[in-house]
Amino acid sequence: MFTGIVTDIGRIKEAEPAGDTKFVIETAYDTAAMAIGASICCSGVCLTVVDKADGWFSVTASAETLACSNLGDWGTGTAVNLERALKVGDELGGHIVSGHVDGVVEIARILKDGDSLRFRFTLGDDLAPYIAPKGSVCLNGVSLTVNEVDGSGFGINIIPHTQEMTTFGTAKSGDRVNLEIDVLARYVARLAQKEML
Repeated sequence: MFTGIVTDIGRIKEAEPAGDTKFVIETAYDTAAMAIGASICCSGVCLTVVDKADGWFSVTASAETLACSNLGDWGTGTAVNLERALKVGDELGGHIVSGHVDGVVEIARILKDGDSLRFRFTLGDDLAPYIAPKGSVCLNGVSLTVNEVDGSGFGINIIPHTQEMTTFGTAKSGDRVNLEIDVLARYVARLAQKEML
C-alpha cells in the first residue's frame, strides 16, 4: 500500500522490451536498504524490485501492465514519480493507494491559476462514476483532490510544491497519465450497483 506522496523523481536508465519489459530506474533512494522483492510505486504502478545496485533498481512490467498503464510510453530519460511502500505507523499524508491502475487519462490542457497550474483531464464513461468533486484521485502516483467533474473530464489544481516534487512540473498537454480511483469510491459505487439490482 502507498499514500500518493511522492518521495523521489527517478529516471529511466534503460528500457528492455522482451516477453516482459525490464526497466532500470535511477533513484536517490538508498538502494542498500531496499530489499529484492520490495514494492515501489512507479508513477502510480506497483512494481517489484528484481535487481539493484548503488543509485538504481530494476523492475519488470508484464504485457498486461503495459496495456493498462502508460508504461509503454516510457523510454530512456523518462521521469518517474517514486514512492516506497507504506510501513505500519507511517504518516498517511495522502490517501490509501494500491498501485493498481484503473485506466489512462490524457491531459487536455494546462492553464496558469495564480501560482498553481490548473490541469484538465479527459475522462471516459467507464471511470466517470468514480470521480467526484473534492474526492481523492491518484494520478501518476500522486494523491490529488478533484476540483470539478463534468461529462467530458475533470480538473485538478497542482500547487507549486507538487510541481517541484513530482513530474507534474514538466507535464504537457497530450501526456497520458495513470489513474487510480479512490478505493472508497470503488466500493461505494459497487454497493450502489447492488442496491439497484
